[in-house]
Amino acid sequence: MRSAVVGKMATVALVSRPASVLPKISSSCSPAVLSAACVTKVQQRKLHHAVVPKGKGGRSSSSGIAATVFGATGFLGRYVVNRLGRIGSQVVIPHRCDQYDVMYLRPMGDLGQIIFMDWDARNKDSIKRALDNSNVVINLVGREWETSNYLFDDVFVTIPQQIAKAAREAGITKFVHMSHLNADIRSQSKYLRNKAVGEAAVRDEFPDAIIMKPSEMFGREDRFFNYYANMRWFGNATPLISMGKKTVKQPVHVVDVAKAIISAVRDPDANGKTYALVGPNRYLLHDLVEYIYAVAHRPFVPYPLPRPLYHLAAKFFAMSPFEPWTTADKVERFHATDMKYPGLPGLEDLGITPSTVEQKAIEILRRHRRFRYLEADLDETRPAKTVNY
Repeated sequence: MRSAVVGKMATVALVSRPASVLPKISSSCSPAVLSAACVTKVQQRKLHHAVVPKGKGGRSSSSGIAATVFGATGFLGRYVVNRLGRIGSQVVIPHRCDQYDVMYLRPMGDLGQIIFMDWDARNKDSIKRALDNSNVVINLVGREWETSNYLFDDVFVTIPQQIAKAAREAGITKFVHMSHLNADIRSQSKYLRNKAVGEAAVRDEFPDAIIMKPSEMFGREDRFFNYYANMRWFGNATPLISMGKKTVKQPVHVVDVAKAIISAVRDPDANGKTYALVGPNRYLLHDLVEYIYAVAHRPFVPYPLPRPLYHLAAKFFAMSPFEPWTTADKVERFHATDMKYPGLPGLEDLGITPSTVEQKAIEILRRHRRFRYLEADLDETRPAKTVNY
């Protein structure tokens, strides 16, 4: 009995040793121990432990997804990381900011599942290091304004192209790229023109890339609903080109977009597809902004501002050395009518029921209310008018 126990202990001790030690001690071991060692050596795999699914699902399990999320520090990024973390995924977050600026992302995953690393967007080796142990790559890199270091061409074309190339060379099978619903080479917005060029560049480098084309997203930290709600600080009036009655918008909730990305990652048939992600309703920009002010219990005073004057005022704000309040390009983008893509799959094809503006607006706009209206019932606000064109 004692000899059997000793034999088992020796076998366990030997199996736990690195493979390089085995040849040195093989000549002095029994055949049973040698066979156990050989079996252990054969079972060694090059797969990272994070991509082996285990558990019953949830934060403390392993979903089998090891994702590198570029641009995770942005508006959409926090929701994508949160969705990945809650299903037990390992998330690598390359970032260029200070480490304290990304600490809010750490609790979104289980212990050790959210990994931060410094990243140089112009360094190809830095991109490759970020992909070393991942089987999914998600590109959310974006910027609403240009800087002296990064133009729209760099942010929306060059960087995504380099990431797609590195992902293809690393043998990664899932690559998700974030574009825009109105991305068009003929657009008056430089932002949207470069989005269109970036789509084509990514598709050329990674033919099986999953391209997401969301409309303007709204959420707690957005620069859409909050942008218009904060216009009350500038004279209690809201400037709109043509009173906003020539622009149709179909905004989508940011959580729905994050869910769509996760669903596409887990769907084996999603590779190579382009998804148009929009909300369930279309609104005139005038009616949508009017509803924003109604929910916030603020007076809505729109006035028509000619495009050249609006651009001139926006260029003044764009001169700020900090984050500009608005830019001429942003004015163009917000006054562009959302396109329709009836031939492209959408949220419903990914099993997601899109949320309406009326369901989620209060979460964003409550903080814009005065104290006396802070707990006012949303039923007092009439829903925004919808259009079908």
